[in-house]
Amino acid sequence: MSLRPSRLTLALLATALATSAFAQADKPLRIVVPFAAGGSQDVIARYLGTKLTLKLGFPVIVENKAGAGGIVAADTVAKSTDGATLLMATGGAITVAPHLQKLPYDPKRDLQSVALVADTPMTLAVRSDSPYKTLADVLKDAKARPGQLSYASTGNGSVSHLTGALLAQAAGIEILHVPYRGASPALTDLLGGQVSMIITSAASIDPMVESGKARVLGTFSKNRLDELGHPPTVGGATGLQGMDVPVWVGLMGPTKVPLERADKIVAALLEACRLPETKEQFARIGAVNTCGAAPEMERVVSGDDARWEKVIRTGGIKAE
Repeated sequence: MSLRPSRLTLALLATALATSAFAQADKPLRIVVPFAAGGSQDVIARYLGTKLTLKLGFPVIVENKAGAGGIVAADTVAKSTDGATLLMATGGAITVAPHLQKLPYDPKRDLQSVALVADTPMTLAVRSDSPYKTLADVLKDAKARPGQLSYASTGNGSVSHLTGALLAQAAGIEILHVPYRGASPALTDLLGGQVSMIITSAASIDPMVESGKARVLGTFSKNRLDELGHPPTVGGATGLQGMDVPVWVGLMGPTKVPLERADKIVAALLEACRLPETKEQFARIGAVNTCGAAPEMERVVSGDDARWEKVIRTGGIKAE
């Protein structure tokens, strides 16, 4: 019996290898969003997913996995083993939660930066009939009446809560934190006069600004935001240092399993980010296009982690 493979065997083997390679190349990329559909992170993920599908030639699937402020999704991705799953990460589960509670994953050990995507800046706003016309008015009154002014946040331990604490610590003032379960009830009480001001994302406050019900006194960003009527930045208006607070959104993957086609995915993402329509799409939801490769994201995440660790420790902030 001859041990030489037949032409038919070789043909079948070649076909099998080609099919396997094609299947590998066609393997879908999964992006896990830690919040329900319709939010800014979800909109960003689905927009980029569509662009990446066209550029990469294989499906990009967006999956919503809400729960525990992003911890459920982050844990899912940290433990994924398929080499084709990414997290649409935000600071809550990566740079805030580790300083407030014990997690089923270690962000620094189990997750790695892939690409920076966007910034969804925080704002300080008041209702339209508020006596506070500027941030200087707020700080002056807060110093004169310690603990009498209040600010609404989207929850204890949220970035909006910590941004308020950061401002209070930097300005040497005492303001009462009033946590809510999301932006909607917080905005309702702001308009009803139950709280003096609110610290929330540009996306959340924008409809109230457009309707004339609220005014933004300052943004915790490096540059002014035209979409909100070009209000001053908090740092520029107060002279306080460290008020540029990136509320970043970026892609992260597990460290234990290398991301397949990583270079191709990042290159396609950065190419999509350069499109004028991407900037316009992001602006509609109060986000700023800050796309960058892994090293840029690592720098932002590292600074964010150090910032919130200090704010939480200085303020003695505890999880609910």
